[in-house]
Amino acid sequence: MSRQNQSCVAEFILLGFSKFPELQEQIFGVFLVIYLVTLMGNATVIAVIFLDHRLHIPMYLFLQNLSVVELSFSAVVMPEILVVLSTKKATISFVGCFAQMYFILLFGGTECFLLGAMAFDRFAAICHPLTYPTIMNKSIMIKLITFSWVSGILVATVQTTWVFSFPFCGPSEINHLFCETPPVLELVCADTFLFEIYAFTGTILIVMVPFLLILLSYIRILSAIVKMPSTTGRQKAFSTCASHLTSVTLFYGTAILTYLQPKASYSAETKKLKSLAYTLLTPLLNPLIYSLRNNEMKRALMKLCQRKLVLHTY
Repeated sequence: MSRQNQSCVAEFILLGFSKFPELQEQIFGVFLVIYLVTLMGNATVIAVIFLDHRLHIPMYLFLQNLSVVELSFSAVVMPEILVVLSTKKATISFVGCFAQMYFILLFGGTECFLLGAMAFDRFAAICHPLTYPTIMNKSIMIKLITFSWVSGILVATVQTTWVFSFPFCGPSEINHLFCETPPVLELVCADTFLFEIYAFTGTILIVMVPFLLILLSYIRILSAIVKMPSTTGRQKAFSTCASHLTSVTLFYGTAILTYLQPKASYSAETKKLKSLAYTLLTPLLNPLIYSLRNNEMKRALMKLCQRKLVLHTY
């Protein structure tokens, strides 16, 4: 971030839904409820897995990391959205905008690779059950989790630093609810053609490489499930994958809807709504998906509730 940038634009104005002031109070109430439920849901998943030693296996430790990502993502984005909706003129500092964009990219990139690692874990468990403890040992699991986080950090560092190395000469109004790359880039007073090529290519690679890994894993998993002689075995195998498949569909569906559609075909307000699809829905629904569809998680949650009830009684 150069001194020239900081001297030209000291802060940005987030416009949010300023064109619809009569709806902002209602939207604020809905978003506040969503934010609180998201925090509570993801915090519960993290706590349940941490406290129940039976869940200290790769499948659930990956899930715990996913909930950390979702909770952190919401904590970075949602408070700023609530501020934008509750004030007539919401501002964010130059450094604050940099930080918010950085963490959005960090957590988004990390989630892509975590979902890929979770698919590989299910592939190893279902297609190679006898050698699964060797394939997915503690060392491999830690390496996959570390790789996911490091990849997110690298993506965020390169892209955010590049965006904020451009000059911002004004205006300083971001037609969005938070500091996301496309609306911030519109304020740059320089040629961004090379960056846009990099950003599009990088997005394709970051999204598609884990997606292809997930796709190949589930082709093998489906083939293995079909060959199982027992109906009970097939149902059990599929149930362990159902939650992850739902999360993948939700994450990649909203990501493609947001980032891989022609820019000129939608209005600014429509783009904001599309951004909210992954900002709100994915962190909100993932804890519900894994808690309601997973018997082990439900049993661990019930056990934790019973323990708290006993302690409260005494």
